[in-house]
Amino acid sequence: MEKTLVLIKPDAVRRSLIGQILHEYERNGLEVIKLNMQLPSLTIAEEHYAVHSDKPFYGTLLNYITSGQVVAVLLQGNDAVRRVRQINGATDPKQADDNTIRYLYGINKTENAVHASDSLENVEKEVAIWFG
Repeated sequence: MEKTLVLIKPDAVRRSLIGQILHEYERNGLEVIKLNMQLPSLTIAEEHYAVHSDKPFYGTLLNYITSGQVVAVLLQGNDAVRRVRQINGATDPKQADDNTIRYLYGINKTENAVHASDSLENVEKEVAIWFG
């Protein structure tokens, strides 16, 4: 069984979409094995988005992710990293396939409801950031 990390972002939490988003993963055969809700500190945000620190949108990412509660979810299942990214859809909701989480619940490229780890290596790093 492979594990992956999902963040239900502030825009989705504010719109009371936690249950619907978790349901999408569970109905696709993934199991929630750990979950927490927190208001991310600037330190957590900087660690999480360090890979983007040299990009012009870095400050926007930090402001957004620290703007409200985030639900960190550790999921488990066969081929979980790939499957969750497929369930989530493209980063830009306008380019996401029909019935993906971002198509259904995303607002724009930043407020796109969810984040998911993109590799097993990043799962480990991100779990350490969000779960300690």
